Amino acid sequence: MNNETGAGRVGVIVVAAGSGSRLGARVPKAFVPLAGLPLLGHALRGVLSCAAVAQVVLVVPDTHRAQADELAEGVCRELGSATPVTVVPGGAERGDSVAAGLRVLGGDVDIVLVHDAARCLTPVDVFDRVVAAVAAGAVAVVPGTAVVDTIKQVDGDGFVVATPDRSGLRAVQTPQGFRRDVLERAHAGSSDATDDAGLVERLGERVLVVEGDPRALKVTTPSDLEAAARLLGAS
Repeated sequence: MNNETGAGRVGVIVVAAGSGSRLGARVPKAFVPLAGLPLLGHALRGVLSCAAVAQVVLVVPDTHRAQADELAEGVCRELGSATPVTVVPGGAERGDSVAAGLRVLGGDVDIVLVHDAARCLTPVDVFDRVVAAVAAGAVAVVPGTAVVDTIKQVDGDGFVVATPDRSGLRAVQTPQGFRRDVLERAHAGSSDATDDAGLVERLGERVLVVEGDPRALKVTTPSDLEAAARLLGAS
């Protein structure tokens, strides 16, 4: 398998340390089963299906490291993948978990993808598009889909203050891809942001949006889990 993009080796940090309280499960969200396999297992299948990926880091709750190791071994065996997968404990916040993943990436990794395990059905085409865009020169790339609903901006009292033109809006997904040095600079400051692209924007760097996919939905609530199950059943 070719793990070179022409612009450097690719490492993927899979963020899977969330509690998943809104899902109402008794286990961390990444370990909630979907069609007999934890969400993290589905996510890892997608990651390892991307031919450019040379290393994977799973960031999980410390209590579930052994389970994550076993899961990774099973998925690698199923796919016949020799890509190294490392499991590390996550931090208190999402930014802490990404930073923990960055610390264990090999020194030869130049392109870093950050992927949420909750977006467990993201097609490999999305990974390929993100990698290709970073390899072509973009310092930060996110997949996104067009916003179909009318969006209202409201004030603290709930009154509408603006109606943005939705033609210029995108709902952003993962994996988000970065030149490693840019992502490390972004995390050297505050990691307080809902996504890594937001941290890069604070550096004044431009973030490119490529086409996402509806199948990259984020599993947050029980209804999201049901939607993911329907997508699996239709595939």
